[in-house]
Amino acid sequence: MNIIEIINKKRLKKELSYEEIKYAFMGYLNHEVEDYQMSSLLMAIVLNGMTDEEVYHLTDVFINSGEILDLSRIDGVKVDKHSTGGIGDKTTLIIAPIVASLGIKVCKMSGRGLGYTGGTIDKLESIPGFNVNLTDEEIIKEVNEIGMAITSQTKNLTPLDKVIYSLRDVTGTVESIPLIASSIMSKKIASGADKILIDIKVGDGALIKTKEDAIILSILMQNIGKKYNREVRTIITDMQHPLGRAVGNTLEVIEAASILKGYGEHTYLYEVCMEIASNMVSMALELPMDDAKELVKKVIDNGSAYHKFLEFINYQGGKLEDSKLSKKTKVIRSTKIGTVKEINALKIGMLSAALGSNRMTLDDKIDYGVGVILYKEVGDYVKFGDVLCTLYIGDNDNYPDPLDAFTIE
Repeated sequence: MNIIEIINKKRLKKELSYEEIKYAFMGYLNHEVEDYQMSSLLMAIVLNGMTDEEVYHLTDVFINSGEILDLSRIDGVKVDKHSTGGIGDKTTLIIAPIVASLGIKVCKMSGRGLGYTGGTIDKLESIPGFNVNLTDEEIIKEVNEIGMAITSQTKNLTPLDKVIYSLRDVTGTVESIPLIASSIMSKKIASGADKILIDIKVGDGALIKTKEDAIILSILMQNIGKKYNREVRTIITDMQHPLGRAVGNTLEVIEAASILKGYGEHTYLYEVCMEIASNMVSMALELPMDDAKELVKKVIDNGSAYHKFLEFINYQGGKLEDSKLSKKTKVIRSTKIGTVKEINALKIGMLSAALGSNRMTLDDKIDYGVGVILYKEVGDYVKFGDVLCTLYIGDNDNYPDPLDAFTIE
C-alpha cells in the first residue's frame, strides 16, 4: 500500500478498507507517514466524510493501537461522560463529584483544549500541584477509595488518537463527525466504563454546528457502543452562547466550585449539569429520570457534591487555594442601550484564546489565569456604560474587540 494512493482515494470520495485505514493511521503513529501526509488525509476526510463502516474501522484501529484499561478491580457499575466540547464547558468538573458522591464510580479520562474550546485537563492543570498523569494502578486505587478520578489519556491508551487529536487541533480538521465519533468512542471504550453518557454540544461555540449533525453523531456513537457491548446514552445541549459566565481555565474552576456550592441554581449551566448527572445516575442505578434528578439535587443541596470535589482535588495533589488569576484586568462596558440579543460563543472563545487561555499551535503555552467573565445574559436589558464583561489579561494585548461578541438592540 501507498499513503499517496490512500490520500487520493479519499480525495476522490472512495471508501477505504480496514487495511488501508490501519496502514495510514498506524503508519503515522510509527513515524512512517509524515505530518503533512496525515494532514492531507484528515482534510480529505473532513471534506468528503466517511461511511459508517469506515468509522467503525477507524475506531477499532484507534482502540487497538494501545492498551484497554481493565476496571474489573473496581466494584460496581463504572460510568463515564464525554462532552463534544464548547466555550466555557466545565461540566465534567461539576458532574463527576455529583455522581461520585452518590456512590457511583466515575473513572474519566479527559483531553486538552481543541481549537477554541477549553479542555478539562487544561482546567485541572490550572490548579497548582494537581496531577493529571495517573498510572492505571493510581486510577483504580483512587476510584476504589473516593469513587472518582479524572486523568489525562494514559500513554498506552489509544496512543494513536492522542497524536491525531493534537494534529487535528492545529490543522483545521477538528470539525468532522467521523473523526469526532472515532476519537470519542475509542477513548471511552478503551477506558473500560460500563455505561457512557455523551453530551453533544450544538451551536456556534461547539464543534457541532447544527441539530441535524448532532443527531447523526448521536446515532453513530450509539451504534459504535453496541458493537462493543456498551450502553451509550446521548443528550443534545445548546452551545450558541457560552456555557456559564466564566471562560478561561482558572476562572472556570472557580465557577464549577460555585455551582457545586449551590450557587447558580436555575442558570443554564446548572440545568445542563443536572441533566447530565441525572442521566448518569439513571443509567448506573437503573432509575427513572425524575428519581435520579431528586438524588442529584439532594447532594448539591446538602454539600456532599462540593465535599467530593474538594476531596478529589486534594487526592490528586491540587491546592485550590493557591490558584491565581491574572492581576491585569479590563472592564468592558456597553456603548449601547437595549436588550442583549446574542452573546456569540465562538467570538468569546476566540477572545479568551487570544488572551492566552488556549493553544493555537502544538508548542503554545497556556496562561491559566486569563479569560473572560460575563456579567450579562441574553435577554438582559442594558444601559449605556453597563458592565458587559471583565477581561483577565496576560502578556498579550492584541485581542479582538470584546464588543463584537455582543448583539444589543
